[in-house]
Amino acid sequence: MTDAPIDTAATDKDEVGDASDRKVVEQEQAEIKDFVKGLSADDIKSGNWFTKLAAHAMNSYTEKVDWQYFQDRYAGVPADAIVDQRIKMAARYAALEGGLSAGAYTATIAATIGSLGGASPATVPAAVATMMVDVAFITQLQLRLAYDVSVLYRVPLDVHDPEDLWKLIRVAFTIKSGEAAREGVAKAVPALVRPVIKRFFSGEVLTAAKALPVVGKHLLQRNVIKIGIPLVGVPLAVLLNRYTTLLAGRHARAVFRNEARVIELAEGMSERSRHPQLMLWVAWLVIRANANAKVADDEALLMRHLVRLVRERHEVVDEKLAHVVDIDPAEVWKRVDAEPGDLDDVLEAAERVAAVDGDVNSREKAVLAELRERCRRS
Repeated sequence: MTDAPIDTAATDKDEVGDASDRKVVEQEQAEIKDFVKGLSADDIKSGNWFTKLAAHAMNSYTEKVDWQYFQDRYAGVPADAIVDQRIKMAARYAALEGGLSAGAYTATIAATIGSLGGASPATVPAAVATMMVDVAFITQLQLRLAYDVSVLYRVPLDVHDPEDLWKLIRVAFTIKSGEAAREGVAKAVPALVRPVIKRFFSGEVLTAAKALPVVGKHLLQRNVIKIGIPLVGVPLAVLLNRYTTLLAGRHARAVFRNEARVIELAEGMSERSRHPQLMLWVAWLVIRANANAKVADDEALLMRHLVRLVRERHEVVDEKLAHVVDIDPAEVWKRVDAEPGDLDDVLEAAERVAAVDGDVNSREKAVLAELRERCRRS
C-alpha cells in the first residue's frame, strides 16, 4: 500500500500477476529501497531499522488516511466489506513482492546478517539489502493494514502517542495465543508448507518489552526462515508473505472489530442512561462481582469508554469512583435505594455489562438479581 491506498486494485480478484497490482508493488518497492539505502549495518543487526521504519511508514500515511478518506471512496459500504477487501488486497501485494524479491535470496544471507557490524550504510552487503527490502515492505504493509482496519472500525489510534503506537504494533505482529494462531493459520495454507508456517510463528511472540528495536530483531529473525531453506525460495516467499499478511489482517479485524463492538455498546448505554453516575457505580460492581478474578479485557475496555462517554455527554466526573480500590456492594445498593423513580435504564446497562465478555457467571447473576429486586422497590 502506498501513502494513499490504491483503490483501483481493491477488487475481489485473486490474480497475483495482475498488472495494476504489480505496478503498485514495484512503486512501493522502489521507495522501500531508498529507505533501506539509508540503513547502517548496525541498524539492521540491532533492530533499530524498525524504529526508523515505523516513523517512515506511518507519519505521512496517517495524515492522508482517516475514516472520511474511506467514506469518500466507499460511501454506504459497511466496514466489514471494506476491511475484507483491504486484507485481500494487502495479501496480493505481499505475495507479488515476495516473488519479486525471492529471486535474489541466497541461503548465505542468514549467516551474513550475523557478521554485520559498524555504522556505515556502505558496509551492508547487497544481498542483505535485498532481503531488508522484503522485510521492510512486508512490515510496512502489515502496519498500514492494521491501521486501515482500526480506522474503518472507527477505533481511534494516534500513532504519535507511544501507547497507541505500541497497540498498533502488537495487533499487526503479535499472535494473541501462539499455539492457537499457529494451528489456525496452518489449516489455511497448503499442506506442503504447513511445517514452515509453524516454524515462522514458533517460540515466544513479541513480549511485553516495548523497545522498538526488540520488535525489529524479532521480525528480522522470523523472516530469515524464508531464506534458509534451499530450493524453495520463490514459492515459499510468495506463500509466507501472502499467508502471514492474511493472518495479520484477520487478527487486526478480530481485535478492532471487537473493540468497535464494545465502543458501540458503551455509546448506546451512555445515550440511553437517565442515571449516568449511578450507571457507572453499578457497572463497576458487576465487573468486580468476582473480586478475586482478573478484570477481562472487554470489561476494562467497556468501563474506560463508559467513563469517557459519561464525561463527554453528561458532564459527569466521579472522583470518588476513580479512587475506589475494593468496591463495597453496600455503598452501591445505598446509591440505588436513594434514587427515586424508574431505574430500568440502570438494570439494562448492568445486564449488558455482565454479558460483554460472554456468558454471565453465577456471581454476576447474583448482583443482577439483587439489583432487579431493588429496582422493583424503587
